[in-house]
Amino acid sequence: MQYKKVSHVLFDLDGLLLDSETLYTEAFTTVCAKYDKKFTWELKASLLGFQGSECADKIIKTLSLPISREEFMKECFKIYEVLFPKVQLMPGAQKFVEHLHKKGIPIALATSSSKDSVDMKMQNHKDLLKLFHHLTMGSSDPEVTKGKPDPAIFLVCASRFPDKPKPENCLVFEDAVNGVKAACAANMQVVVVPDPRIDTTLLQDATVILKSLEDFKPQLFGLPEYD
Repeated sequence: MQYKKVSHVLFDLDGLLLDSETLYTEAFTTVCAKYDKKFTWELKASLLGFQGSECADKIIKTLSLPISREEFMKECFKIYEVLFPKVQLMPGAQKFVEHLHKKGIPIALATSSSKDSVDMKMQNHKDLLKLFHHLTMGSSDPEVTKGKPDPAIFLVCASRFPDKPKPENCLVFEDAVNGVKAACAANMQVVVVPDPRIDTTLLQDATVILKSLEDFKPQLFGLPEYD
């Protein structure tokens, strides 16, 4: 496989840098159970990368929940307030982000989450957040018209670097099928660190598939090696 040299790096947040997908599952499962409905892995897998309102709509429709999008999101939010402050970083996340920042590689966050959600999840990881040149938060960003698999978030995110890199000069880090599709549609190379339950045949468009961020070799893409 021939990898192309890149100059800028874009990161997804949930499930990639943050071990937050388990918390979303817990919140969704709790709300669905109130209405005697089961939130399954199949449904969960189809939502990865969606914006908040898109998740709510799909869960309500799939499980025929007798509540509105607003009610569903409000019930989830109450659970998030308890769970999110405890969220941990994924293995290798801190080391890798700090490495790129120290070496002067421009990095940004491209997350489908809203600003409120990011603030809540990152309240104990503020030092890491400061290392990103900018944060693009899809659910509260008017320029990001659609969630992943639409490429909008990555194209908007890349355009906010002062030197406006071409998409092919950006490398995306993702954990989800919809994120891989979005990066490919944006004409960017993409490294995916998937949930082990994801069927890898759905990830064949990814440039690299890894078990952990700790396994990434930056030099493959012309990025500085670890010291």
